[in-house]
Amino acid sequence: MKKEDSKDRYSHILRYTGLFGGVQGLNILIGIVRNKLVAMILGPNGMGLISLFNSTIKLVSDSTSFGISMSAVRNISEDFDRQNIEKLEADVALVRSWSFLTALLGMFVCIAFSPLLSSFTFSWHGHTLHFIFLSPIVAMTAITGGELAVLKGVRRLKALAGISVYSVIGALLVSVPLYYIYKEKAIVPSLVIMAFIQMALTIAVSYKIFPLRLSLSRSVLREGYSMIRLGIAFVFAGILGSGADFVIRSYISNVAGIDTVGLFNAGYMLTMTYVGTVFSAMETDFFPRLSGVSSLGFTFNRTVSNQIEVMLLLVSPLLVVFTFTLPILLPLLYTGKFLPALGMIQIIVLAMYFRALKLPVEYIPLAKGDSLSYLFLEAFYDIVLVVLVIILFRKFGLTGAGVAVTLAGIIDFIVVFIYARLRYAYKPTAGIVKYTLIQLPIGLLAYASTWIADSRLYWSIGALLAILSMTASLSILRKKTRLWAALMRKLNKAFRRDE
Repeated sequence: MKKEDSKDRYSHILRYTGLFGGVQGLNILIGIVRNKLVAMILGPNGMGLISLFNSTIKLVSDSTSFGISMSAVRNISEDFDRQNIEKLEADVALVRSWSFLTALLGMFVCIAFSPLLSSFTFSWHGHTLHFIFLSPIVAMTAITGGELAVLKGVRRLKALAGISVYSVIGALLVSVPLYYIYKEKAIVPSLVIMAFIQMALTIAVSYKIFPLRLSLSRSVLREGYSMIRLGIAFVFAGILGSGADFVIRSYISNVAGIDTVGLFNAGYMLTMTYVGTVFSAMETDFFPRLSGVSSLGFTFNRTVSNQIEVMLLLVSPLLVVFTFTLPILLPLLYTGKFLPALGMIQIIVLAMYFRALKLPVEYIPLAKGDSLSYLFLEAFYDIVLVVLVIILFRKFGLTGAGVAVTLAGIIDFIVVFIYARLRYAYKPTAGIVKYTLIQLPIGLLAYASTWIADSRLYWSIGALLAILSMTASLSILRKKTRLWAALMRKLNKAFRRDE
């Protein structure tokens, strides 16, 4: 019975990872085309400028949003599950009211602090006006976040997927022609237009379900204090993450120039965003499931362990293939000008193994309602990351930055597992240890093989290691899930119909 339940859990994780990962994968493919075209038009300097603007605006947004885009999901979802329509409509109006207020607050903060933002980011005041013009993005992001929380709460997954895809397509169709005609002068207007497109698409869907209703009275807004308090942990975590991102990019900009920021950002995006597609199911599926069994000790631990095992088995073959194909992918996805970031990216790939191991464990404090532990772990990682990047970049450049990201990931992995063991009595299964001992050495061999000069030997070893990693993962997943048997049944039925 326990074996059958375990197969069901594995199958569930794989299905939802495929669903949400598929949508994210499509978005990434469109984003790759856009990034390629933008990189060709603007080059590293333009890409670096976009990166700095985006990271700064994200910092302001995270600092003024009060975590509504995350905390509101819980309230809306509870009302939806209970089919309390009156309460649901009231909470939707409450979310929108608070989103409107945070939108105004964020926009005002961005305008008021624009000279400081310009000085800190670029070491001079020449971009003050740009940050003023970018301030509407903060407001639109707050409104979009509130509406997305509503759609998540009422389980409109198809609508969310559509918004996501059409937003990326809109960004492609709008930004590329603007960059082609006006070059770097189009960066600020294109960023504003892209934020508007996403907001317009989101509210168009959301307002059809729940017509616009706002209330700014004190009595109504007071009802949202619990939602705001719940979101504070996410706010601080967002500030810490955005702040670390902001400090790192600003430091590189001031020490080495915007071109180097563009190279660093390209490498970071390739690994943390594109490869991280496999992790996209975390927020949408894993976290709700984990919260539902938070009081069940054994089941809780098994849920975490099953998620780790599946994530590791899915991501490992992808990482091996990615490592060996980077010399082709990097100029293909960007341009040959970004090849100086190759060594950095190949090292960062190793950090993804430890990310797959630790990420499910990092959700334990949130599922338990332990916001302080969550903030502690986030703060620890961000501080370690910033310190290591500054130290190692100064000595070894971009390669040193890659080593820093990987070392920070390893240190964070150790701390997270020790903390989870001491505070929550979480203990990894033998399966996690076994699968790590299989896949991690293959990943290390893949990285070591990148130093091979002979192209035939390089590709031969790469293909061999990729096949080895893929075979190991498929063999384990076949035993652990019912999906293989279900697929074979469907194929047999199809062949019988043809006959």
